[in-house]
Amino acid sequence: MSQLLDQDSAFFDLAQRRNVLFYHKGFFSHNIVAAMGEVVKLQLEVAGVSGPTRRKLFSSFVELSQNIVHYSSNALAEDSGGSGAIREGAVCISRDGEHHVMLCVNPMATSEVENLRNKLEPLRSMSLEEIRHAYKLSLRSETPEDSKGAGLGFLTMARDASAPLEFAFHPRADEPGTTLFCLMATI
Repeated sequence: MSQLLDQDSAFFDLAQRRNVLFYHKGFFSHNIVAAMGEVVKLQLEVAGVSGPTRRKLFSSFVELSQNIVHYSSNALAEDSGGSGAIREGAVCISRDGEHHVMLCVNPMATSEVENLRNKLEPLRSMSLEEIRHAYKLSLRSETPEDSKGAGLGFLTMARDASAPLEFAFHPRADEPGTTLFCLMATI
C-alpha cells in the first residue's frame, strides 16, 4: 500500500511541475464530456486564464473530446439509440510558459491513418486567413460522408491555435490493426 501511495504522490508532483490543469485518461461519452467541461471551465478560471484564452481552450477541449467519442476505436459501448458511444482516450491541458498545450490521444483503426493524415497535413501550412476561409466554406458545404459532425473540429482548433497543430501516429504492437493517434494544439 505504501508503494502505491508513493506512486500517487509522485504523479501529483509531476503534474504540478508540468503545470497540468486538467487530465483524464479513460472513457468518454457525451455525458462524461459535459461533466468534464464544467471541471475544465472551473480549473481555467481558478488558474487565472484570460477570458478569450479560456474560450479557445474550452472550445478545443470539446472538439478533442468529441473526436474521442466519435472516432476512438476502443469502445466500451457503441451508440445505442441516441444515448451515445462510450469510447477510450486521454486529454491533457497544461501551461507551458505563456501558452497552453492541449494533448489528445486515442486508438484508431490503422486503415484510417492515411485518410486522417490527409485531412490534417494541409492545416499545418495554411495561414490563419486560409483556415478561416476553409472554415466558412465547411459551414456552407454538406457534412462529409465519413464525419459524425460538421467536419469543423480540426479547423476550429487550427483557427484558435497559436502554432500549427502537431500530430503523430503510433502503431500498437500489442494490438495489430490499431494505431494511437496523438494531437497537440498550442493555444
